[in-house]
Amino acid sequence: MKRLTGLDASFLSLETPSSHMHVASLGIYDPSGVEGGFTLDRLAQAYSGRLHLAPPFRQRLVTVPFGLHHPLWIEDPDFDIRNHVRHTAIPAPGGPEELATLVGRLVALPLDRTRPLWELWLIEGLEGGNVALLSKVHHAAIDGASGNELLVALLDLTPEIAEHVPETEWVPDRIPTDVELLSYAASSLARQPVRVAKALTRTATAALEVRRLGQTSGASVLPPAPFAAPRTSFNAALTSARSYSYTSLDLPTVKAVKNAVGCTVNDVVLGLCGTALRDYLAARGEQPDAPLVAMVPVSVRTDDQKDAMGNQVSSMFTSLATDVDDPVDRLKVIHEVMVHAKEQQRAIGADTLQEWTEFAAPALLGRAARLYSRMKWADAHRPLFNVTISNVPGPPFALYSAGAKLLANYPIGPIMDGSGLNMTVMSYLDQLDFGLLACPDVLSDVWELADGLHAALAELVEATGVTLADAAKQSRQG
Repeated sequence: MKRLTGLDASFLSLETPSSHMHVASLGIYDPSGVEGGFTLDRLAQAYSGRLHLAPPFRQRLVTVPFGLHHPLWIEDPDFDIRNHVRHTAIPAPGGPEELATLVGRLVALPLDRTRPLWELWLIEGLEGGNVALLSKVHHAAIDGASGNELLVALLDLTPEIAEHVPETEWVPDRIPTDVELLSYAASSLARQPVRVAKALTRTATAALEVRRLGQTSGASVLPPAPFAAPRTSFNAALTSARSYSYTSLDLPTVKAVKNAVGCTVNDVVLGLCGTALRDYLAARGEQPDAPLVAMVPVSVRTDDQKDAMGNQVSSMFTSLATDVDDPVDRLKVIHEVMVHAKEQQRAIGADTLQEWTEFAAPALLGRAARLYSRMKWADAHRPLFNVTISNVPGPPFALYSAGAKLLANYPIGPIMDGSGLNMTVMSYLDQLDFGLLACPDVLSDVWELADGLHAALAELVEATGVTLADAAKQSRQG
């Protein structure tokens, strides 16, 4: 048994009927070289042979009575992989929009909390004979970095299915009694007053340091504060419906732009998303009264925590400089803001968010989240931020699942009331794979944003004078 951290448990508590807190990825595979065909049985067998490399896949939740403390993970005594590996199809030959429509519907479905919190959908009928794998895993179990590690562990480096022999035999847990759960919770809660005192001291010190940085930085633009974001049509209370779009951009070209401007790949990603959003809102006559604000998840995982599952993540707020007309100047502003946001993040400390989430009572937090959603209070105040933009470094080498080659891997991050759009990107080989999840009742055409990313990159290429030779050089350098 293992108790969830406060941060992991918060993703369970914040889940509402209109906001499900699972992360997902849509992998497109070429099964043409798979002897005997790419079947559901073959896929289930490949995953079954390496479940020991993916601990969350055999662990289920056990909740403490009355929600007095965070739930526990136990090795599920009733685990059956047939409950998790599933099959569906779109009418052939299914194009991107048909696939994305199905993905939006599947992502809108919650995970079953009585079983390990994951699903894998084999989707057939794609154009060109390809297949798709849609994986869903609850955010309580993984973050972006641990999800990437999980991806590599579950896939192969060659078309041959590697054999992974576990060092020890898997043993399911006995489900603890309510008395045992309450006793364990009481022992943990008894130590909280000391933890609260330490957290208060560290937070006060961090606040003073952040204030000092703001006064002495000399920066022309500082990171935005919470609730400084302007209101847009997609910053509203959500319904349970989901729409999805995806696209890929050339990574060497993005790196060439990065070098020309003197910023980072992540800055360019933020700039591309900001430009796409700026154009989207302008086309609808929605010019915000201030720059859009992005919430950027940041991994705080140390080398010692590299192989650990769960969440080791914090977040930063950054301006997307959507009030700046020139695309290169916009990118330079984003870069400056991110430099200072990282300084603030270091001053606050990697453990501050994790420390405070330890003190949230699951029952109280869950009721508050559901009340906030049901009353549509997101419509009554300025948004905390406008959009979530996450950039996860992925593998630069080819991967295979049950013999089929991974062609692209489009990530899918959650959305919540007040922020109806998530733009997540993962690198793979020489491409940046973007996945855009939205609530269609507040953002009408998520495909327009996907197309806007290509237009935004073309605009930056023209403005910086980046050439095909520059991009080719980046591709050779890796």
